[in-house]
Amino acid sequence: MPLYDFRCEACGVFEQSRSMQTANDPMFCPTCQAVAKRLISAVGILKTPTQLSKRVEQSAEPRVVQRTTQHNHLAHKHNHHHGRPWAIGH
Repeated sequence: MPLYDFRCEACGVFEQSRSMQTANDPMFCPTCQAVAKRLISAVGILKTPTQLSKRVEQSAEPRVVQRTTQHNHLAHKHNHHHGRPWAIGH
């Protein structure tokens, strides 16, 4: 649920989580139970530095990785299971 800011004339600003359908309904101050007004505030938008945004765009692109044909026989020998490899042996 979205978080909204409200202002009580006596107690000050407080936040309340409400559904979007009830966002404009009257809100009562949790301290003094007076009717509080909903505050409308600007959205916080930050400008990302150009060099950082370029790096993020480049790193977001998936890369194709080629599998090597070299096989690690030692690891294969110790990890080789017969039957069900997910079963725990006794």
